[in-house]
Amino acid sequence: MPHQLLWLIFLLPLFSFIIISFVLRPFFNDKPQLGGYTTIAAIGGSFVISVFALFAVMANEGHALPVPDIEWVLIEGGLSIHLGLLVDSLTAVMLIVVTLVSLMVQIYSQGYMHGDPGYHRYFAFMSLFTASMLGLVLADNLVFMFVFWEGVGLCSYLLIGFWFHKPSAANAAKKAFIVTRLGDFGFLAGILALYFNTGTFDIAELHHLAITGAISGTILTWVAIGIFSGAVGKSAQFPLHVWLPDAMEGPTPVSALIHAATMVAAGVFLVARTFPLFAHSMEAMTTVAIIGGFTAIFAASIGLVMTDIKRVLAYSTISQLGYMMLGLGTGGVAIGIFHLFNHAFFKALLFLGAGSVNHATGTFDMRQMGGLRKVMPWTYATFVIASLSLAGVWPLAGFWSKDEILASSLESQPILFYLALITVFMTAFYMFRAIFMTFGGEYRGGAPEAHGHPHESPPVMVVPMVILAVLSVVSGFWNVGGQFDAFMGHGGGHGPGFFTVLTHPLPLLSLMVAILGIVLAYAVYSAKWLSAEKLRGMFGPLHTMLARKYWFDELYEDVFVRTSMLNGFFAGLQQFDTNVVDGTVNGVADGTIAGGRAVRQIQTGQLQLYGLFIGIGILAIILSVLFLG
Repeated sequence: MPHQLLWLIFLLPLFSFIIISFVLRPFFNDKPQLGGYTTIAAIGGSFVISVFALFAVMANEGHALPVPDIEWVLIEGGLSIHLGLLVDSLTAVMLIVVTLVSLMVQIYSQGYMHGDPGYHRYFAFMSLFTASMLGLVLADNLVFMFVFWEGVGLCSYLLIGFWFHKPSAANAAKKAFIVTRLGDFGFLAGILALYFNTGTFDIAELHHLAITGAISGTILTWVAIGIFSGAVGKSAQFPLHVWLPDAMEGPTPVSALIHAATMVAAGVFLVARTFPLFAHSMEAMTTVAIIGGFTAIFAASIGLVMTDIKRVLAYSTISQLGYMMLGLGTGGVAIGIFHLFNHAFFKALLFLGAGSVNHATGTFDMRQMGGLRKVMPWTYATFVIASLSLAGVWPLAGFWSKDEILASSLESQPILFYLALITVFMTAFYMFRAIFMTFGGEYRGGAPEAHGHPHESPPVMVVPMVILAVLSVVSGFWNVGGQFDAFMGHGGGHGPGFFTVLTHPLPLLSLMVAILGIVLAYAVYSAKWLSAEKLRGMFGPLHTMLARKYWFDELYEDVFVRTSMLNGFFAGLQQFDTNVVDGTVNGVADGTIAGGRAVRQIQTGQLQLYGLFIGIGILAIILSVLFLG
């Protein structure tokens, strides 16, 4: 395909942002629907080109398509930075994920955001975010990637704080921006260390240098850890996970796009894109696997007790991102990215389902819902399909990628395998707990300010959910027989068969564990064989710890920020700024003013006095020449 078309993949959404911001919003503010149509058309065009790019890469047997670079910066001394696109199998898969999920979310947003006064602004930000994410995926060098990486962070800040008049939304946006900056510092340090040791930012060249051993040892390990710290921030891995649950303050379609399907997956993509650097450092691979495995079970445990349906999904997202990191750390690129590919569809669907429920009830609190299965059959059916896929129930999409991660962790890190298996049980339990509390039983009234009875969402919201539900069922079939692994350059195309669950003990074991979690949720929240209140009382301290999220917010906000930093480190910086920096500047200014006053006193305006001093000066010069010359 013509390489010029590949540039349009991220330029189309960028043009959409420009058109909405500088044409539609100032001159057609009374026709907000035009912003939605423009965004959908632009992202739809990107999706079509991405499909052609996928087929072109397949025809090229997974190898990168030839795309000429454009010289961006040329600095005297030999430093040259180019704008270039790297369109290989990894890029092709990510392009489909980003454009398809974003397209579904934009269509859904027309119904969800209908009547919002910030309609144009919302679609402008969504266009810019999609452009940034696509640019990140397409970049062929680390500088180009870092520019878009920061663009994604900026858009996340703007969209989380979209309803900036709400203090909770403004605070959540600031929290996300600051926490992810901590990880980005490590990413930037890793980029600079790589350039200092290799003299290049080009990703393909860096891959070659790592494979041939030109960069190795301690340098390679620290560079990989630096890059991984950026991924920890963006993908909300422990201990930088605290921003993502609060990010649910943004509009629900934002959560579906940014905090479920694409932006948080940027960290996973970053590790996959630079994987040769990790693969040649055992310490870096082990770090990725351990952080991923621990994050998976850590976040899942908190999801067990959340009562806000979006926060349940938020902790589920953190947990599944941990799964992806575990897959990368123990099995390689194909395993981690295959779970990212499947997860994008069913997790985006779950968030859209939560938005549909909120649209009907006015709340995200599951304790105020119930009985919605009868009045919202489409939302209920799609939500159940996505939950089954997330739980890893055969033959839905999540089953195929989850089991590959379990198998790879069992082979290389048995302890992490057991953590991952426990996470399977927790995932099934908290998702079906959410289903039984939200859709089962009788309706409990919704939000106090809600008016009328709950009803099914309009077709513009339901249709994208149905499409994502179909994908949540069938996307996993891409790797039945190992086709996905082969496309990603991992393995020879001999993957699990369709009926592998009946012939191998590991898939059967994980399926039984998932079913056990579903049955327990049914026993507690539907059949009422077990009392949730009594269980909460029996495990009171544990429940409190989980409900308080292991007190990490208090640790970071109260101890680190308010106490240690504000009263210690930052207070010291303030004193330094006041006494040293400001003192120096003010001292220079005061000295200059005093000098001016002194000079002004000398200027008397008396000509004879000026003549006297001129004469003294001439005499001093003559004496200097005579006696010192």
